[in-house]
Amino acid sequence: MHRRLARTLAALALALPWAATAQSWPAKPVKIVVPFAAGGPADIYARALAEKLSQSLGQSFVVEDKPGGGSIVGTDIVAKSAPDGYTLLMMSNTHTVNESLIPDKPFALMRDFVPVAPVNYSDLLMVVHPSVPASSVRDFVALAKAQPGKLNYASSGPGTPYHMAGELFKAMAGVDVVHVPYKGSSGARTDILGGQVQMMFDAITTMAPHVRSGKLKALGSTGRARSTVLPEVPTVGEAGVAGYEAVIWLGVLAPAGTPKAVVERLNAEITRITSAPEMREAWARQGATVMAMTTEEFGRYLREDIEKWARVVKLSGAKADR
Repeated sequence: MHRRLARTLAALALALPWAATAQSWPAKPVKIVVPFAAGGPADIYARALAEKLSQSLGQSFVVEDKPGGGSIVGTDIVAKSAPDGYTLLMMSNTHTVNESLIPDKPFALMRDFVPVAPVNYSDLLMVVHPSVPASSVRDFVALAKAQPGKLNYASSGPGTPYHMAGELFKAMAGVDVVHVPYKGSSGARTDILGGQVQMMFDAITTMAPHVRSGKLKALGSTGRARSTVLPEVPTVGEAGVAGYEAVIWLGVLAPAGTPKAVVERLNAEITRITSAPEMREAWARQGATVMAMTTEEFGRYLREDIEKWARVVKLSGAKADR
């Protein structure tokens, strides 16, 4: 009886600091670091999430863009931050790719971070400048095969979904197209709009307006089914590269050692915000689908995605191009 009571009291003693932490947090502004350029999906959705978190938790959530190195610069800043719940990372599948693509980076995803919550995923869009004499995926493949090494494609940096979508396309279509990495998606977007590069894979949420205005030609979307945003555009798979699929997804991480109570509270708030009908509907109109998982489920998802992209990196022979 006494031993059971002692164990119960010990457990309560351990639990009380966590409960106190959860109740007092946040007591000051929280920073969400986006390791990508402003104007891309991670930046856009981090700001939408920050606004809602500020409202629900009564404290400012501030977004800071820290691009560079294909997400390495900003991510390393968060990895070295105090694990107190006041510095968070908006990550994408760039991070799970980089675990195998850039093994010498100064952090390891599953060692230096804890999973908080996923946010959403979006199809990508394969676009070309109007000057490119290709109106379909098959046209582009034929053009690339006729001119090996002469065409190029832009990405927002090594390991980003745009880079890996391009490398996967090259491997599956059997074409030689030169990768041109940029320090962020905004620079890549500017140059394909200006015709300095011929092709790019980019999030449908940001590329659809340029396609509708005629500034770019959409050859294919990258999901399993056509996007509701541009339903007239076939998938890359149905348009000539059978089995092709690539998406961009976003999530939130915190530095390893962040109190579990804070992580769980963040997970609950993010899930509540993103699962609200108005948020789901607004994001769906943009081409983004909400993702919701517990912290444990998100951790398993991260590990599985790391393994998946390690296989793709090996298959495609992708290089970091740093």
